[in-house]
Amino acid sequence: MQIMMDYQFARRSNMDQEICNRSEPSEPLNVPNSVINKWQNTVNTMAKLMDVPTGLIMRLNKHDIEVYVSSQTEGNPYNPGDHEHFCGSGLYCETVIRTNKMLLVPNALTDEHWCNNPDVKLNMISYLGFPLTFPDGEPFGTMCVLDNKENTYNDNFIELIKNFLLLIESDLELLHYNKILGEENKLLSDYIDEIQDLREIVPICSCCKKVRDEKGFWQHVEHYLEKRTSAQCSHGLCDECAEKLYGKETVMRIKKRAEEREKERKKESKAQN
Repeated sequence: MQIMMDYQFARRSNMDQEICNRSEPSEPLNVPNSVINKWQNTVNTMAKLMDVPTGLIMRLNKHDIEVYVSSQTEGNPYNPGDHEHFCGSGLYCETVIRTNKMLLVPNALTDEHWCNNPDVKLNMISYLGFPLTFPDGEPFGTMCVLDNKENTYNDNFIELIKNFLLLIESDLELLHYNKILGEENKLLSDYIDEIQDLREIVPICSCCKKVRDEKGFWQHVEHYLEKRTSAQCSHGLCDECAEKLYGKETVMRIKKRAEEREKERKKESKAQN
C-alpha cells in the first residue's frame, strides 16, 4: 500500500507546482563544482548511513528531470546526466515535485499505483523522497533514496534526510541570491557605462544637428542616443517649430482643445470615484 505523508517544512509553499504548463522553462541554476562535490559527499553519506544502494539529488532541467548527483555506492544503477521528460514520466520524483510533498513507497511491487513505474525496471522498488526548492518556492528538484528491497524507512531515516535536505537548500538559497545580486550588479554597470558615454564631449553639426560617432559617421541624434543608451526617442514638435509650420493661431486652438479635453477627463475621473 502506498504511503504518502504531508511533510512540509518552514519556507515551503502549499501551492501545487504547475511545471507542465510552462511554455518557457527557466534556465537551470549554475552550480559551482565545489558545491557539487559537497553534495556528492552528502548523498554518499546518506546512502551509507541508511544502508541503501542509491541516494540522489534530482534536478529539473527545462522540460526534463535529470540525475544531478548520484551516490557512489554499490548497486546504484543511476548515473549523473540520466534524464527523462518530466511530465508524464511516471517517476517517483515527478509526484514529489508536483505535490511539493514527501513521498514514501515501501514496496512498489505490492502497490498498484507504482508497480509499473520506470524505476521498478531497475529493481528500485522502494522510495523515500523530498522536494528541493528555491527560497521563492520554485522547485529545483528532489532529494531521495531508493532500495532494491522493501523498506519502510523509519522516523530516524526521515529525520536524517530532512537535515541533509536543509543543508542542500541552504546552498541553493545562497546561489539563488548570488545570481540575483549578479544580475542587479550587471544592470548597475550598464547604467554607469551609459552615463559615462553621455559625459563625453559629443560633436554635433551646427547646421543639421547630426552627431558624429566614434567611427566618424554622422547620425541623427535620436539614433546616436538609442545606440549608446537604453533610451528610446519619440518625435513631436516644440511650440516654436509648430508655430513656424502651422501658424500661431492654429497652435493656440490645438492647445486650447487639448486643455479642454484634459479638464473633461479629470471631471469624468472624479465623478467615477
